[in-house]
Amino acid sequence: MRIVKPDLILWVKYEYWYYYLQEIKRKNIQLYLISGVYRSNQIFFKWHGGLYRKMLKSFTHFFLQNESSKENLEKLIPPEKISVTGDTRCDRVILTVDNFKPVPGIAEFCGDAKVVVAGSTWEDDEAIWIHFVKENPQMKFIIAPHEIDQQNLEELQTDFPGSILYSEWMKGKSVSGQVSGIGYQESGISSQGVGMETPHCLIIDNIGILSRLYYYATITYVGGGFGGDGLHNILEAAVFGKPVIFGPYHHKNFEAEELIDSSGGISVGSAVELEDILEKLLKDESKLSERGKAARDYIYKNAGASEKIVEYIKGKGV
Repeated sequence: MRIVKPDLILWVKYEYWYYYLQEIKRKNIQLYLISGVYRSNQIFFKWHGGLYRKMLKSFTHFFLQNESSKENLEKLIPPEKISVTGDTRCDRVILTVDNFKPVPGIAEFCGDAKVVVAGSTWEDDEAIWIHFVKENPQMKFIIAPHEIDQQNLEELQTDFPGSILYSEWMKGKSVSGQVSGIGYQESGISSQGVGMETPHCLIIDNIGILSRLYYYATITYVGGGFGGDGLHNILEAAVFGKPVIFGPYHHKNFEAEELIDSSGGISVGSAVELEDILEKLLKDESKLSERGKAARDYIYKNAGASEKIVEYIKGKGV
């Protein structure tokens, strides 16, 4: 603090560090919390949460994601210090769409097939897909696991026989001469997307491309909803206008609840439920399109938080 001498500090969401906050308050530095979420079962609202309530007193202003958070926080903080501006992540994922760059090799892998992109998956997520992937070789599946260590990748390839790692797929494209426009035939890889020669399951073994992979999906799945690690970012999938499926443990993610209410999100609790909803969506193009549009509309309806926050701060002359 003595070195940087900040005039303003932005604090994002969930991390509360007592000594940092107390020093910021002691130096009388403006401190704004952005994209905050407050639920009634959090420690701030419990009898033993005095230390956490004290930390809230350090903030100059709170920018919250939704009205329910405002209602809860107003029990502890004066309403004039609270604004509902939405989730800045909506603005972030819209930027991904606006600045979209194709992921090398993915369009060729997908061809004209129906495509499922399953992102940030854990073992429990992957388990409910094994049967459906095996029984639908005419479709294409892209799995981007949360963990990409060698052991996990080998286990995935065992669970999904005939799958191929993204790195191997790209190596095959290079060997085949596809980079120079010759085609796949020399390596035996079909360029048509569907066929006996082409693997129908692609396992992503790198990081940094998942948010763009959802663009290629017919239906998306986001992992983390079957375990204690928590549901991963469903907004990255929703922004591309595709239905978003996830597991049952999503109650800490209010956006998951809202996406379900808008019909853009679907929660499943088992492989049977998953396959039932997949079959219904894949057989009904209008329902598939309707749910995809609802997902996209949810993102754009909640956009603009970043601009609202910046305008507020500028209005304070910072």
